[in-house]
Amino acid sequence: MDQEQIKTKIENAQTALGIELGSTRIKAVLVTNDFQTIASGDYVWENELDHHIWTYPIEKVWEGIQTSYAKMAAEISEKYDLKLTRIGAIGISAMMHGYMPFNKENQLLVPFRTWRNNITGQAAAKLTELFDFNIPERWSIAHLYQAILNHEEHVKDIDFITTLDGYVTWQLTGEKTTGIGDASGMFPIDEATHDYDAAMLDKFASLPEVDQYGWDIKEILPKVLVAGETAGHLTAAGAKKLDPSGLLQPGSLLAPSEGDAGTGMVATNAVRKRTGNISAGTSAFSMVVLDQKLSQVHRDIDLVTTPDGAPVAMVHTNNCSSDINAWAAVFNQFARLLGVTLSPNELYEKLFDASLRGEQDGGGLVNFSYLSGENITRVDEGRPLLVRKPDSRFNLANLFKVQLYSAFAPLKIGMDILLREEHIRTDVLIAQGGLFKTPVVAQQVLADALNTPISVMSNAGEGGPWGMAVLALYAADDHGKDLADFLDDEVFANQEIATLSPEPESVKGYEKFIDNYKQAMPAEKAAGESMKLD
Repeated sequence: MDQEQIKTKIENAQTALGIELGSTRIKAVLVTNDFQTIASGDYVWENELDHHIWTYPIEKVWEGIQTSYAKMAAEISEKYDLKLTRIGAIGISAMMHGYMPFNKENQLLVPFRTWRNNITGQAAAKLTELFDFNIPERWSIAHLYQAILNHEEHVKDIDFITTLDGYVTWQLTGEKTTGIGDASGMFPIDEATHDYDAAMLDKFASLPEVDQYGWDIKEILPKVLVAGETAGHLTAAGAKKLDPSGLLQPGSLLAPSEGDAGTGMVATNAVRKRTGNISAGTSAFSMVVLDQKLSQVHRDIDLVTTPDGAPVAMVHTNNCSSDINAWAAVFNQFARLLGVTLSPNELYEKLFDASLRGEQDGGGLVNFSYLSGENITRVDEGRPLLVRKPDSRFNLANLFKVQLYSAFAPLKIGMDILLREEHIRTDVLIAQGGLFKTPVVAQQVLADALNTPISVMSNAGEGGPWGMAVLALYAADDHGKDLADFLDDEVFANQEIATLSPEPESVKGYEKFIDNYKQAMPAEKAAGESMKLD
């Protein structure tokens, strides 16, 4: 598509904007109605530990959104000599789960509690037993129930609870909705009705400690929408929130908001049954679309849905690439002391390539990349930790091999339940995320860790914001197709895919690493218990 064709699409609002609020970056991506990215902007942020609660200040949510949008709009102006005034459709996605309660005056009652908090163990266990359905600590209902059990003052004033993407969409449209994939990380979903499970809602409402409050759980949750439906339209106030310059006109169609898991599935074309994807970033999660029911409740497997409501087995880990980034930063500082300047891509390529010379088991080194607690391994408070025996082979190659190994270790432990105990099989397992921008290395480690072929698409770096823009285009015009066919026929028809199979010797080496990892786990737990945060 040439410059003039793109300009025509921008002028005619044949575009969609996807905004994703990730754990380390907020990104806005504008695409044309043939799914081509034409401009983007981003904003870097970090979660904050406030009174032992992981959170993001609400003012930074809007600062980040507005900054990302402004950078994207500036790119449109620079590249196409146009002011961006109209957008056809908009979609908002964000980190799943968490807890944002509001009162009748639409005031946030407590700081946003993110997925990263491991503070709802009591509530999650009680609800899992009550529902006979796994309720992870990250889920909104676990946060709400824990607040009730803790007798928190704000609970009596609750009028509405939502997630981060649901909150932003509400502010842009005035409508209290969320997409079904995101909703499935708030409260269990009934596959038949595409709504919250009515029997479980009744069970929750009947709990004596819940019944004392004046609100009804059925009324304080956002309305559930499926992909292709409309979540409202951009209001004048919403347009001003998104673009304080006043150039953006109201009226854009809003797609149902989604969590980053759902947009990852769309971005990797993994919404059809027997497909799956893995997203690796600050956290990591795998999503496998089920064609059979699980035989039992597993505390390490979440049952969520695709954006169009199909059941998904999700393995979610709180930690993945943060420790790799920290070690890379140290080596970058050393390189600069030597007078060597490396771009981020060059730095990671050098370090990842060094890992290829490491021993298959990592030379006996063990690394825990836990900046926060980890639900899969029952670690309440994370402390990044490198452990080695006196006879371990400590060198650069082994160090970075175990950095990659440890990034996927909790995910591997969780996925073993699906693959070995439930015998779930997939036709394809597609990986995405920043780790896979460096070709081959992380992809091969993941294939060896899970002992299953891993595919990476040529758009591996596009990620969630682009996936959300695709969902916005689907809401604007579904071409008369269900979501899986729409993705196959319209979006990914000519997509290039590279697949790597596990290497037997490396699989054996990774299993030995995991054995060492499990043996060293008490040291990681003890570090969290002994090294208290200020």
